[in-house]
Amino acid sequence: MQLTRRKVIAGATGLAVAAAMPMRAWSQTTLALHDGAELITISDGTLTFPEAFVIGDMPAEEARAILRAAGENGPEYKPACNVTLLRRGDEVVLFDTGAGPDFMASAGRLPDALAAAQIDPGDITKVVFTHAHPDHLWGVLDDFDEPMFYNAHHMMGAAELAYWADPDTANTIGDMRQSFAAGASRRLGLMDGLIEPFDAGDQVAPGVEALLLPGHTPGHMGFIIDAGAQAAMIIGDAVGNHHLGFVRPEWQAPADQEGALAAATRVALLDRLAADEMTVIGYHLPAGGIGKVARDTTGYVYIPA
Repeated sequence: MQLTRRKVIAGATGLAVAAAMPMRAWSQTTLALHDGAELITISDGTLTFPEAFVIGDMPAEEARAILRAAGENGPEYKPACNVTLLRRGDEVVLFDTGAGPDFMASAGRLPDALAAAQIDPGDITKVVFTHAHPDHLWGVLDDFDEPMFYNAHHMMGAAELAYWADPDTANTIGDMRQSFAAGASRRLGLMDGLIEPFDAGDQVAPGVEALLLPGHTPGHMGFIIDAGAQAAMIIGDAVGNHHLGFVRPEWQAPADQEGALAAATRVALLDRLAADEMTVIGYHLPAGGIGKVARDTTGYVYIPA
């Protein structure tokens, strides 16, 4: 492999960060799989939202009571960003690439987190996206506008890729998300020809099946790891938090682009996860984002691993 200036800088930075920071500050939760493979969630930092972006048009007082019961007292809310890594044999699959440096100051920590876990960007063999919102896509490029994961094969759901690559998306997505469209268009343009589309039901990596979970974005995907009794599911932002999304999954959330569709997806998804006792990996769920879903008297509850 040719050694570029970008790779030298990334390597030097990674070594410095790894020496300065304990691994446990970054690498959060590990799930061992049956064949010696493992799933690891690694922090990209947090997002920072005002209450309006969490509650939206929900019944405000009931929503605030649910938030308080979950220990969320506002006025700002700071959900975690859990990037998932699957190690299986020679394959190292990264699900989403974090926010990069241009979205929020509190996010974009993935390069430091990988370095602290002694994982070089060149170790990643495949990058698979759940969707193309900024905190999932914008970390795909480095400071030189080259692929951050320069040895990886990149994949995105066909409908999601077509939606964000369409120039008309910026005109139809609404004022609040126009920067999302511009940022996605720029990055996908620079990655043109380097991202392979896939469809629901496709195997995107050994033992990893794509599952359409639409509504948060039009082509949002989840992934079932090792279908069967020991299955786990990466759900991206199909359930965007551990409080309102579980207690009142039928409520439309302002973070979702298609609120009614996202709510229907969320209700069906939580019902499946609880019924099958399937391990869930959520991008914005707390305590590393790996846990279980259980029913309770008011809806569902997230139980961290």
